[in-house]
Parts: sequence; C-alpha cells; structure tokens
Amino acid sequence: MKQFKNLIVLSPLIYAIHHFEEHVIFNFIEWKLKYFYHSAAALPTEAILSILVCIFVAFTFLHLVKNNRASAYVILYILFTIQVINALFHIFFSLYYSDFSPGTITAVLLYLPANFLIVHAAYKEGWLKTYSEYLVIAFLGTVTFVLFEIYGPIVIAFSIIASLVYFTWANNKLI
Repeated sequence: MKQFKNLIVLSPLIYAIHHFEEHVIFNFIEWKLKYFYHSAAALPTEAILSILVCIFVAFTFLHLVKNNRASAYVILYILFTIQVINALFHIFFSLYYSDFSPGTITAVLLYLPANFLIVHAAYKEGWLKTYSEYLVIAFLGTVTFVLFEIYGPIVIAFSIIASLVYFTWANNKLI
C-alpha cells in the first residue's frame, strides 16, 4: 500500500472527507466570507468537488496507464494545489484569525500525512529525483491555488489545459 500508485488512488476519498468536514459538519463558506471574498461563488461547492475529483481521477488513470514521470509530476501538482496548500491555508488562517477554519481537522489528520506518504513514495520510486523538482511543483501549486482564490473556477480550466500541454510535451520530449 506504500506504493505511489496505490497512495494516489486514496486522494479523491480524502478530498471528499475534507469536503464533508467543510460543508456538511461545519460551514466553511460562512467562515470564509467573514474574512475573504468568495471567488468560487460562481459554482456551488458540490460542483467544485465534482470537477476536481473528476480531474484528479482522470489524471490518476493517465498515470496508471502511462506510469511515467510526466504523469507523476501532474499528479503531485494537483495534490499540492488542492490538498497541501489548502491544508496550509486552513492551518495558517485558523491561527492568524484565532478562529477555527472548517476543514482544519482533515487538513491536519488526512491531507498532510497522506501527501507526506505520497511524496515520500514519489522520491523512493524515482518519480521525483531532487528537492528542486518538488519545489517547482510546490511553487506552481501555490500560484494556482492563489489564482483560484482570486479569479475563481476559470483557473481550473487553465490549469487542466496547462497540465495536458505539459504532459504531452514532457511525455514526448524529456521524461
């Protein structure tokens, strides 16, 4: 179960549990509107959940079929964007505002440990070779998350296109 391909398959389930905490157990949107503009308001949260899970599942299948570094990079980028930086967002702003951010529990208990195991497996299996590779992925994931918070769901479309362009280019050229 500690293989990269096995661990990434758990990510959509973890994302759904996180979403359940944010929107069923607690009210993340209400909390967010106290402190931020809600850029994703154009789509219901269920739509965002569905879109992101479908994207992740599609790229997971792509990785399971292609089984190469290009597909692993895209998976790690998606995970950093929707799970790792999201976890850091919940933790940081819970502390900054001294107000519990719905989603923090699963961010700490599921997102961070699961992604640690995934990244560890990626290094162990050779999908990642240097820390600088993951730093680039982390930077791109952070930028994508911030742009999503500012501009909303349109960023998802650009991210998918960019990921597909990168995958096609890298799959045929470099990796």
